[in-house]
Amino acid sequence: MDHPAAHIDTTAVAALREERVDWRHKAIPPALWGRTVTEVLEAAPRLSQLPTPVLSLSRVAMSHNRDVLAAWCAERGIALAPHGKTTMAPQLWAEQLAAGAWAITVANLPQLAIARAFGLSRVIVANAIVSPLTLRWISDQITEEPGLEVLVWADSPRTVALMHDALAAHAAQVGTRRPLAVLVERGAAGGRTGARDEATAVAVAEAIAASPHLELAGVTGYEGALAHTTDAAALGVVHAYVDSLVSLHRRISGLLPAGRTPVVSAGGSAYFEQVADALAPLVADEEARVVLRSGAYITHDDGFYRTISPLGSSPRTTGPGLRSALHGWVRISSQPEPGLALFDAGKRDLPFDEGLPEVQLLRVRETGSPATPLTGVEVTALNDQHGFLRWDPDTEAPVLIGDELRLGLSHPCTAFDKWSLVPVLDDADADDPLVVDLVRTWF
Repeated sequence: MDHPAAHIDTTAVAALREERVDWRHKAIPPALWGRTVTEVLEAAPRLSQLPTPVLSLSRVAMSHNRDVLAAWCAERGIALAPHGKTTMAPQLWAEQLAAGAWAITVANLPQLAIARAFGLSRVIVANAIVSPLTLRWISDQITEEPGLEVLVWADSPRTVALMHDALAAHAAQVGTRRPLAVLVERGAAGGRTGARDEATAVAVAEAIAASPHLELAGVTGYEGALAHTTDAAALGVVHAYVDSLVSLHRRISGLLPAGRTPVVSAGGSAYFEQVADALAPLVADEEARVVLRSGAYITHDDGFYRTISPLGSSPRTTGPGLRSALHGWVRISSQPEPGLALFDAGKRDLPFDEGLPEVQLLRVRETGSPATPLTGVEVTALNDQHGFLRWDPDTEAPVLIGDELRLGLSHPCTAFDKWSLVPVLDDADADDPLVVDLVRTWF
């Protein structure tokens, strides 16, 4: 089945290069304040010229990951709608779309507004929208731009009723609007949102189909909340859940408007091979457009996703492995007692909800010194702006005040939100990497 990619306003994305950087961007040193992004990049700064702490991205690893998952989906006939909330970076969304992504997924109105500001033509909102204000805005957007497609979720007949009432009232005030596309969300016990049984989900579909202001578009769900390991029992739970999406799709597909290809969508970054395995028959029989919504793959990580991803350290599917593109760079600022050093980054700078950072490389204070692997030390805690580094207090200190460390990070979804501008390095393994881009985020 053909999966034409959505498009983004590349002129708006390119204009980000003309934004001026200054004190608002904590990754940028005072020496570069007042310059445009283009001018900063023309100066070819090195990592050593940036203040610590800093979050960085690897150009080589991100490009690799982008192309790996695009090819993996294409081989299986599956569309990809990466979850944009991971990065909230239109520059990276543009790369994903250029690689063939069918849409970008977001989670709420603020994220959808950013997507629209950059001209995204197809967006999945992975949530129920019941605010009349938001519904009216979306309705106006899709009516004023016929080529725009926005898909939202619903898991309850009451949700559908609230949507219908809000859109009916809006249409009565301003005139006929295009119907809003809605996916029925199937859930499971212990999960997040989503109809907990098929009968409820069918009732949701029937209510959508009965409203002239809504349009049934297919079935959706999220399996990542149902398991957090890769043992056989966890994989079985995920597979059974995705099978329930297939069952629901076959129950309600006859309710879709004539000519609309049903969407069946699932797939975070942890179990996308389970999703593909269960939904593959729908692709083969051209029953539906299967849409994967993985988001964290673009950077991968050195923690949660490294261990659980199907293309991580213990692969469960074919294809090249994903690479971590996400690193933190910190500086030792205190050694108050044996076996303890403090560095200049904390929860305000680095993710910690899916595991603490891991120490990878040491760059000593002397300029030009090579980066070397550092073992025998452990990050044991993060305060707001301090990190705790510990080692055996009876051994010689492996670091000195002023030394710089590269940290591997876990969970990109809580890394990008801490940085409004993220330097992209040519090679994070080099002794003094070159900054080749600056990625703007919105949170």
